[in-house]
Amino acid sequence: MNEWTREEWEQVKNAPSLSLLYIYTPMCGTCQVASKMMQVINEVVTYPIGQANINYLENLAMEYEIESVPCLLISKNGIVIKKIYAFQSVPYLLDVIKSIDGTVLT
Repeated sequence: MNEWTREEWEQVKNAPSLSLLYIYTPMCGTCQVASKMMQVINEVVTYPIGQANINYLENLAMEYEIESVPCLLISKNGIVIKKIYAFQSVPYLLDVIKSIDGTVLT
């Protein structure tokens, strides 16, 4: 997963397919576990997935009303459809993504 700037996220999120932005902070223990899950998700799905350190994207946090990290933003056609805070498991995340789009696995 590549680190995305705000501009990169805005460009990718406006695509007609799903796009995912994983938001974290480096010192968060839960984020470190979620990062490992997101690495697996990145290998399984074909959608663009980026990550961003919320410490550098304060305006994004306010605009999307991000309540805590880790947070996964799932967007389609420029609209954030879902925010996930509880990264329960890789299968859980895949099920949520699949429920939004229907075709997840490569």
